Amino acid sequence: MGSDAPSVVIGQGLAALGPEATQLLHLLDETFRGWGDRRGAHPLTMPPLLPVADLAKLDFYENFPQLAVVAATLDVSEGADHSAEARTGAYASASLNPAALALPSAACYGVFLNHAGTEVPDGRTVTVLGRCYRNEDRYEGLRRLLGFHMREIVALGSYEHTQRHLGEYGALVQDFAEAVGLPVEKQVATDPFYDSSGSRAVLQQLAPVKHEFVYAETAISSINVHRNFFGERCDIRLEETGEAVFTSCVAFGLERWIFALENRYSGDWDKAFAAVEGAAAAVS
Repeated sequence: MGSDAPSVVIGQGLAALGPEATQLLHLLDETFRGWGDRRGAHPLTMPPLLPVADLAKLDFYENFPQLAVVAATLDVSEGADHSAEARTGAYASASLNPAALALPSAACYGVFLNHAGTEVPDGRTVTVLGRCYRNEDRYEGLRRLLGFHMREIVALGSYEHTQRHLGEYGALVQDFAEAVGLPVEKQVATDPFYDSSGSRAVLQQLAPVKHEFVYAETAISSINVHRNFFGERCDIRLEETGEAVFTSCVAFGLERWIFALENRYSGDWDKAFAAVEGAAAAVS
């Protein structure tokens, strides 16, 4: 799999992947997507940008303002010329129209907004590959990026369905990590998708809503409980009862998996690739 092109080039929190890393990313994504395919998950493609107003309805800007990345178009009224400003490396806010679009921080937000105002049968599962963006306080190689790929498998339905989803996929992640040679630790995380104040803070203490699978102090996957928060906010209802759906998801940060495998196999891409192929065949 050798190549003269650099394996990974990173700058300002943005990663360019060379041939080896790209092939590994595709293999990992095919593996995780395949888990969903074999269990009846509907494949979806969500837009790369989401309306700020829609994310605001999900309390995103109250809960995670520090992560937010928004997009604005240039104000070109009256023939304004911004070419000189561009050469400085940044546009001033006065040169921009209001930022009405957001670059999402997680792939599942688009899924919930896409299902808004609909009824779904119990047992609905979907899978999506998203480009996600987070304004972190620091960036660190492939471990912490401004822009990255996230594969998610999302459950919508009854509470029981979402819990089975987490149990099954959580076990798959653990088994796959072991088979691929990555010693991961399952840890309780403290950044739920929704507001953790008030009564929800009590629930968070009684039943954690997010667990991460951590390798070398880096969360490479997570399983997330949303309860019926997104069902209520997006008015997604069960066909059978008309009640707001419960949701849960399992997420894979693909660049973080590449970091873990490159680290584990000391930069030997052939060994990393073979390990993933073997684990994918053993755990399905």
